[in-house]
Amino acid sequence: MPRIARYLPPLDWGRSYGRTTLTNDLVAAVIVTIMLIPQSLAYALLAGLPAQAGIYASIVPIMLYALFGTSRALAVGPVAVVSLMTAAAIGQVAETGSMGYAAAALTLALLSGAMLLGMGLLRLGFVANFLSHPVIAGFITASGLLIATSQLKHILGVPAGGHTLVEMLRSLAAHLGDVHLATLVIGTLAAAFLFWVRKGLKPLLMRMGLAPRAADILAKAGPVVAVALSTAAVWLMGLDARGVAIVGAVPQGLPPLTMPDLSPDLLGALLVPALLISVIGFVESVSVAQTLAAKKRQRIDPDQELIGLGAANLGAAFTGGYPVTGGFARSVVNFDAGAETPAAGAFTAVGLAIAALALTPLIFFLPKAVLAATIIVAVLTLVDFSILRKSWGYSKADFAAVLATILLTLGMGVEAGVSAGVLLSLALHLYKTSHPHVAEVGLVPGTQHFRNILRHEVKTDPTLLTLRVDQSLYFANARFLEDLIQNRIAGDCDLRHVVLMCSAVNEIDFSALESLEAINERLKTAGITLHLSEVKGPVMDRLRRSHFLDDVTGQVFLSQYDAWRALTSAR
Repeated sequence: MPRIARYLPPLDWGRSYGRTTLTNDLVAAVIVTIMLIPQSLAYALLAGLPAQAGIYASIVPIMLYALFGTSRALAVGPVAVVSLMTAAAIGQVAETGSMGYAAAALTLALLSGAMLLGMGLLRLGFVANFLSHPVIAGFITASGLLIATSQLKHILGVPAGGHTLVEMLRSLAAHLGDVHLATLVIGTLAAAFLFWVRKGLKPLLMRMGLAPRAADILAKAGPVVAVALSTAAVWLMGLDARGVAIVGAVPQGLPPLTMPDLSPDLLGALLVPALLISVIGFVESVSVAQTLAAKKRQRIDPDQELIGLGAANLGAAFTGGYPVTGGFARSVVNFDAGAETPAAGAFTAVGLAIAALALTPLIFFLPKAVLAATIIVAVLTLVDFSILRKSWGYSKADFAAVLATILLTLGMGVEAGVSAGVLLSLALHLYKTSHPHVAEVGLVPGTQHFRNILRHEVKTDPTLLTLRVDQSLYFANARFLEDLIQNRIAGDCDLRHVVLMCSAVNEIDFSALESLEAINERLKTAGITLHLSEVKGPVMDRLRRSHFLDDVTGQVFLSQYDAWRALTSAR
């Protein structure tokens, strides 16, 4: 049973499911459903798909994640960044609004789901660790700006386009003379109202005497109010006949069974975008899930999260959706609303299914400008330029990576930006690990501790050089250590012993072993003895399987203090 429960988490949390938990999950589902109806429609618009695709992508995928996911609060569905990446990827292979465009979205979801599922079964959840948080923050900030800018055309009522910030701004500027006044008024009023709702509605309702929980629920319904009022206004005043773009007819019914396009050319064209969407979606999702789980001292399994997200995307591929992942805003709302298990997500899916069956005729006159305003208000919370200031003060290398990611995303598009983010994260890791911190240490007087000679007042011996290596040794940094030792001993005629203090070395790979052998031979030629100290057990076990310990000219000391006493008295 434990092994099965690992792949089917409901077998675990379902055992303690009771009436109180059911009530909390139902309340959370109602709140999230109210929030998701306009948001799902808006994100489908952002992805260049029909409005119903957003609803479809929020039903079956949520149910599948509830079955396979491990987070108790993560809400899965369309999100802003993935919607933008979807539009960028599909826009290269099909024309927006065509049947081929919708089919390509299904194929993208299929590829993404298959990749995530495969990574989960291979237990590759650790890949999230290879994307640095500053780089991801930079990418999301730039994406938020791109998304907000891309929606201005709907607010202004002009046919602008472009994939980069410069292209969009140039296109908008070229169409400023074509601004549709009624559309501009509707979009501006909707955006202003939604911005106010985020900060001002809940305090106002509480001052009017409503309980905090009731005020919070009504505040979350703000976008629905904007949708209802704007739809009624367009219908009553006949603004659609005056040029205000509306959503139009949305099919009434449950998600249909769909079949992705499996043509080799399309699969090949979408392979890399699907991989990028999978990685970014997983990183965003697992970050949110871990943050929310920590607040209740729960844990998530990244490998099982891959399986859950993979299943959700496969579900989207066969039910008229497009790529999905765990969203920050909706997950926080789900958590704050009191969701205790993934069943809240399943109840949310039921609520959205009811909306798809009964409410879609009511949004025929919904202005696209209001959906654009919903997107703009939502994504501007993603924009955080403070990461530049923070990274500049802490690490210039991280700052350079963040700035490069932002500029490339804004200047060359989403795919270039996310690719640059992944490559920069890996490059930063390789750069830092290929230049390990190696400190020359001495004895702190009156103790058995050794510290950096540049930071502390310590005792040293002219015949003894002790270098503390503060990182594992592997192929990328082995030559760095060779060169450092060679430069340090050059011209030092008094030196007789070199000790490598290995207290922070967790692994020595074969390339590093060969470097240690080369260091030993060079020091031997120079009349200097090589020693090791404080070697960890697993590293020592690996060294014993080689000839290094037989060939090394010195000893392996249990502690650096033992080496100090033996070698300073030996002269």
